[in-house]
Amino acid sequence: MSIAPPAPGATPVTRRALAPDLARGLMLLLIALAHAHMYLSGHEAGFRGYALDGAALDRLVAGTQILLVDGRALPMFAALFGYGLVQLADRQLATGRSWPQVRAVLRRRSLWLLAFGFCHALLLFFGDILGAYGLVGLVLVGFVRREDRAVLRAAVIGLAVHVVVLFGFGLLTVSAPKGDTPAAMADPVEALVMRLIGWSGMTPTYFAASVVPAFLFGIWAARRHVLEDPTPHRDLLSRVAVAGTALAVVGAVPLMLVDTRIWTPSDLVSVSAYALHSVTGIAGGLAYAAIIGLVAGRARRGRPGPLVRALAACGQWSLTCYLLQSVIFVAVFAPYAGGLGTRVGDAAASGIAVVTWLATVVLAALLAPGGRRGPAEAALRRLTYGRS
Repeated sequence: MSIAPPAPGATPVTRRALAPDLARGLMLLLIALAHAHMYLSGHEAGFRGYALDGAALDRLVAGTQILLVDGRALPMFAALFGYGLVQLADRQLATGRSWPQVRAVLRRRSLWLLAFGFCHALLLFFGDILGAYGLVGLVLVGFVRREDRAVLRAAVIGLAVHVVVLFGFGLLTVSAPKGDTPAAMADPVEALVMRLIGWSGMTPTYFAASVVPAFLFGIWAARRHVLEDPTPHRDLLSRVAVAGTALAVVGAVPLMLVDTRIWTPSDLVSVSAYALHSVTGIAGGLAYAAIIGLVAGRARRGRPGPLVRALAACGQWSLTCYLLQSVIFVAVFAPYAGGLGTRVGDAAASGIAVVTWLATVVLAALLAPGGRRGPAEAALRRLTYGRS
């Protein structure tokens, strides 16, 4: 009886492809911008959580982020997650392990990622996205081995489900009574309970609405090594970058007008604008990944500069840096901590988000060289692969 070789662990940091890490590092800025204003309270908010009665600068920042940030980073990370699962599976299959053995590793990693998301929501942030990625890895891991036609067909079905779910969520938003988010609650225990309630509802919503289509497109791209070797795929990346960005911006304009109170249509039209914003955000997330792939292709032809290396280090530490953002936001905004959530507007919150992201980039750039992993990455690796 033959014995399969031991499962390889995670790819050494020094041998990782540049483009996926660079993409994660830059997209963490969009994650920070999309999340910071969700810690504010004391105002009536629109579909994306921005204050409807904000000052001119707050509305300008909100409008810009609705056009370029909100609903764009989440699907982009989902695409990278699918891309990474294919890389992980291919590397383990190359050692001679069977698909059932590899599938067990992928599911174990996804299950621990779901556990990380639970802890993140329990302690810090109700809008956690790790749980949705863990859930999609558990449920859809079989698509790593399905043929391209099945993957693309499922992605199209996922887009249709996306529109239906987001339209229903939009109707719920306009009809449900408005109240403070868990991030704005003064009682830490009450906030903890409400974070878990919110997370338990948002995780399957993220899964059904935003994660699945992008995850499947990421699988399709990984089979062609689009990001590891972007030069042969420059034409494809360019088309996706241009068309995806244009579609995402145009699709975001109606909701931007609604949430900045430039336009006040009926509820049905507003909800339609919300659904349109979200579904075109998938195109925007894929476009951002394509743009970064093109940048990485240029960087590969020479030695990456210090800025590119710092951003890639942040991408290598993406799980740690993502969790650090929430730690800082709670310390700064929560009523039982810094308390700024009731004293600043959307523009100030976005400024704090940028500073927070820069701090994580610097931290990763200082500590990642030499192959050191982030604490969260090291923990996930140990839980997935064991000590070997």
